[in-house]
Amino acid sequence: MILRTAAEARAELQSKGISITQWAIANKFSPNLVFEVLGGRKKCVRGQAHEIAIKLGMKAGEICTDPANALCQTRRRSAA
Repeated sequence: MILRTAAEARAELQSKGISITQWAIANKFSPNLVFEVLGGRKKCVRGQAHEIAIKLGMKAGEICTDPANALCQTRRRSAA
């Protein structure tokens, strides 16, 4: 997976004719928070900033929908 820079994410949205605010609202995020992520003012370590960075393609990772089971193993190890 090739990650985008903030400038590349902005350019991609612009090339598709979508404003940052439109993208934020369509993805149920605060436009101010999206601007902070794109401006490098958020670390994007957890929470919505983390989700925004992943959805914009700026960060590799996964979005956890159930924090209570975030560390539960989803795959079983095969017997050796």
